[in-house]
Amino acid sequence: MSLTEAARAEVDAAYMRECIALARIAFDLGEVPIGSIVVHEGEIVGRGHNLRERDNDPTAHAEVLAIREAAARLGSWRLTACTLYATIEPCPMCAGALVMARIERLVYGAPDPKAGAVDSLYDIARDARLNHRVDVTAGVLQSECAALMQAFFRRLRAKR
Repeated sequence: MSLTEAARAEVDAAYMRECIALARIAFDLGEVPIGSIVVHEGEIVGRGHNLRERDNDPTAHAEVLAIREAAARLGSWRLTACTLYATIEPCPMCAGALVMARIERLVYGAPDPKAGAVDSLYDIARDARLNHRVDVTAGVLQSECAALMQAFFRRLRAKR
């Protein structure tokens, strides 16, 4: 059964609030505040927030961590019936991970004009030259997602 547009928007906003809560955890850890979840058949099967600083791991982005957890939980690297939610537009690495994991749909909050690889700088998720394309919904709770990033970088600049 397909959701109406209004119902889908309501569901997307609820899941984005989960991502924002994860982003706040990252914020409190001194990490860039990005949160992400993977949803399969109405259930959250993967969660992540940035942990690059803590883990000294350049791949420890919220989206990658959520994808890893979802794949482990579902027992497959093919996440074909999954939606990934992220507070910020994915970077090239994360957009590539979406394609490689065969994620069906991406929903993100705020654009990333400096590193966004879905709409801002590149369109990796929908590039017809790749073997998989991702359906994209942008701008869900955009102002809340952007405000968290702005607060983080404002705090970082004040410390310097």
